[in-house]
Amino acid sequence: MEQNGVFKSVCSLDCPDQCGLLLHKKDGKIVKVEGDSEHPVTKGNICNKVRNMTERIYDVKRLEYPLKRSGAKGEGRFERISWDDAIETITTRWKALIQAEGPESILPYSFYGNMGLLNAEGMDRRFFHRLGASQLERSICSSAGSAGYKYTMGGSFGINPEDTVYSKLIIFWGINAASTNMHQVVLAQQARKQNGAKIVVIDVHKNQTGRLADWFIPILPGTDSALALGIMHILFAENMIDSSFLHQFTVGYEELRGHVNQYDPLTVSGITGVPVEDIYKLARMYGKTSPAFIRIGNGPQHHDNGGMFVRTVSCLPALTGQWLIRGGGAIKGNSGYLTINTENLQRPEFLKNKQTRIINMNQLGDALLKEEHPVKSLYVYGTNPAIVAPEGNKVRKGLVRQDLFIVVHDLFLTETAKYADLVLPATSSFENTDMYSSSWHHYLQIQLPVAEPYGESKSNVDVFRLLAKGMGFEDDSFEDTEAEMIAQALNHPRNPYLEGIEYETLLEKQYVKAKVKTLFPGKLPTPSGKIELYSERMEQDGYPPLPTYIPIVNDGDHPYQFIAAPNHNFLNSTFSNNQKHISLEKEPRLHMNRKDALDAGIEDGEQVRVWNHRGECVLKVTLGENVLQGVVVTQGLWADTEGTKQLVNTLTPDRIADMGGGATFFSGRVSIGVASHAPEAKLK
Repeated sequence: MEQNGVFKSVCSLDCPDQCGLLLHKKDGKIVKVEGDSEHPVTKGNICNKVRNMTERIYDVKRLEYPLKRSGAKGEGRFERISWDDAIETITTRWKALIQAEGPESILPYSFYGNMGLLNAEGMDRRFFHRLGASQLERSICSSAGSAGYKYTMGGSFGINPEDTVYSKLIIFWGINAASTNMHQVVLAQQARKQNGAKIVVIDVHKNQTGRLADWFIPILPGTDSALALGIMHILFAENMIDSSFLHQFTVGYEELRGHVNQYDPLTVSGITGVPVEDIYKLARMYGKTSPAFIRIGNGPQHHDNGGMFVRTVSCLPALTGQWLIRGGGAIKGNSGYLTINTENLQRPEFLKNKQTRIINMNQLGDALLKEEHPVKSLYVYGTNPAIVAPEGNKVRKGLVRQDLFIVVHDLFLTETAKYADLVLPATSSFENTDMYSSSWHHYLQIQLPVAEPYGESKSNVDVFRLLAKGMGFEDDSFEDTEAEMIAQALNHPRNPYLEGIEYETLLEKQYVKAKVKTLFPGKLPTPSGKIELYSERMEQDGYPPLPTYIPIVNDGDHPYQFIAAPNHNFLNSTFSNNQKHISLEKEPRLHMNRKDALDAGIEDGEQVRVWNHRGECVLKVTLGENVLQGVVVTQGLWADTEGTKQLVNTLTPDRIADMGGGATFFSGRVSIGVASHAPEAKLK
């Protein structure tokens, strides 16, 4: 491995942009991270999170070798052990558990702390399928919206984001893109400059994206589908629809026309908090501006009705025929174009018991506290559930169980790792071979190791190879190299968009574009082959076949809707323990409407106690007009430090959304009082 130079790379974070990077290396160490100006979409622009990545990968707190717990669970006291001891301890415990309790007593718990396909959903899946462990439904992020979008469009297919420079109206709906999809903002600003494009932001909080908009529309949480239906009402009523497109490329538009009569602007205003005149203005702007583009965000789909929201808003481009116009249409995600051969990569046939139980990751607390057929071992990688999972108090109550054997594989001694019996040191993505596919742009990218593994750290792929050997699994699939796994994943004749893309192509070019064609004219992967405004499949699955506003679940009598949104300098809990990123973000704050604060006797900058029946936090309040009355927003997943109470997911519900097993983080309610004299919370 070369000790000095500049090397092409890719960002591994769970972000749609998946930037091309250049890593500057000196004396064997990465000393600088910058954007790759040759990348056709990201073009050298990167966020502060990644720009300061060296502060993370060489943080003095990074784990160097395996650890065994020497104190109480949660205390964080460990002693060094060898890899041989660690693997032997794990496999010995698991063999005994399988004999006594069955393989379903073991639960893997992971997500996309590293988006590399091999490390996030490759060798691990092969291993746990072969083990027969409980299966994890990985639905904490965008699954509800993906299910809703699929009912309308058949899969994760939108327009090419590169074409949005031609848009004349850009609607960011429920997405703080400046923090979570920054290159879509760059493209929007380019469209504004060259086309005079207008940027509209619809959100519950006037965040960074809202502040750069030409028009920010605040909305009450969980009511976005009603606003979309109100827009449809006006589009039909004022004949701002494309009848030719609807006739040729959709099913159910006549049924939809009659259905939306009930969503008149006055009714919708009462639901959403958006003034009647603004509903008319928005609908007419959308109906008369072309090309018009909607970037559909993850925010609204983190409600009880999140799947239906995305199903509803994804119908809008069809009504005005925007899919036929370059720069018109929508993006919820584009991962359908880059779908790999998951059967080859994950080997689901290794799972012999096809009735193996499935546990939704949003309900980890319930799973760990369940007395019947309990989870007796938890293996955590690529995530930090003590901070990230909803109903955090339940989760931590489960993690402290003395009979629960916990293994955590991570770069740091995370909040979850402090409860572990064994902690294994993980490589960073820059130390691995892996492949990356964006959920937004159309490029596949490869990562080759740029630095040697830090200390004794190992990749997920390597650790699962060792565990497979320790368990006595003899299938050759556990010996596959990373190059072989990438080749297997790309061998996918059912996805014509990957035609001609091979491992060698990626090695040569670093990033390769899928062979994407325009969606129309063409046949969608829906039952009808068309955009389904009326969906018989939804009806068969027990949902209304037409887009419908369904209120979120009543979360109790607390007066404020609580939104625990992402911040600018962390990605979920990643970076929340790195001093550089903490200094950039400064401190957690609660955004509250000034009129609400006046009524509650709360002053700007005070410490307030935020509580409900699930738990409590203490946060500094920021007052203003950035949220509507009755709504409070905090940003970022901040770890508890000594003397603080800032774990916001102690307050969030673990209910499951309407579709896709999704999370309902944003459908909780809270009470708020000045910290010095707020009453004690009564936990359920």
